[in-house]
Amino acid sequence: MRWPAPAKLNLFLRVTGRRTDGRHDLQTVFQLLDFGDEVEIAARRDGRIVLEDPPPGLDEEDELSVRAAHLLRARTSARPGATIRLDKRIPQGAGLGGGSSDAATTLVALNRIWGTGLDEHRLADLGLELGADVPVFVHGRSGWAEGVGERIRAMPLPLRWYLVVHPRIPVSTAAVFAEPGLTRDSPPLKMPRRSTDEPVDIDALLAAAGNDCEPVVRRRYPAVDAALEWLLEHVDGPDQARMTGTGSAVFGVFRTEGSARRALREMPEEWDGWVARGIANSPLRGARGRPPAGGAKGFGGSVPGVACGSVATGGAGSSWGVAKR
Repeated sequence: MRWPAPAKLNLFLRVTGRRTDGRHDLQTVFQLLDFGDEVEIAARRDGRIVLEDPPPGLDEEDELSVRAAHLLRARTSARPGATIRLDKRIPQGAGLGGGSSDAATTLVALNRIWGTGLDEHRLADLGLELGADVPVFVHGRSGWAEGVGERIRAMPLPLRWYLVVHPRIPVSTAAVFAEPGLTRDSPPLKMPRRSTDEPVDIDALLAAAGNDCEPVVRRRYPAVDAALEWLLEHVDGPDQARMTGTGSAVFGVFRTEGSARRALREMPEEWDGWVARGIANSPLRGARGRPPAGGAKGFGGSVPGVACGSVATGGAGSSWGVAKR
């Protein structure tokens, strides 16, 4: 069976402190996208956990989805094995959460396939052992996050389209957080108060805070700086383009799909780009109770509970998201 593993954006990222264990306290808003990887998983009778045809550059034993499978089995005494195959669309080292999303999808899928019976919160706790971003993908909701990223509260966001630009280089998260010049004492923000289920004012949210990692990465990686400078010329204002996570991907915010696609057509050839729509709930949430019917391809139609269609063609049956090349 094929299971969805969506990408994410950090609409802002504030580093509010450093812990004694070396990790950092953060504030961010995670925006899930209807673009991402797919994880194909099948149970094995021999008890082995195998990553089939690993993507280039991925070490099988250290790959997060494999580690997730071993962790789930160790904590539940599950006996079966699994064959895992990744259909990678999210680039590595881009700040889009690809490895974390794959790991979360593996936890959710194997919890179902193996019948281990863990609830969402227990799976998220396991995910936190693998990485700070994994819980957001387990919970599968866009929203406000604090701590190292594990304290998550759903927050309705207005519909926006995003042009994600990847300058074809990876950025090391560890290196960024080890940078002496990184701001580590940004004053915490208060989560926007809402009296109704109306979406928050995303323009105000973007104006209130940027990405504390962005200046460090722009100094260290000229390609990221160039991509962001280009993107700033194609959005409506300086708050509408920024870097996600610790990079290397940057994104622009657009009110319509057409305006995002026009910018994509003008993007320099040396970069990759995707147009994607922000979603409130991961398609993985619709697949929790049962395996995806007929596989996850074209998440707009095959996976139960998906709220939006494929960005590529506006309908089911095609890859979600669309690349320039």
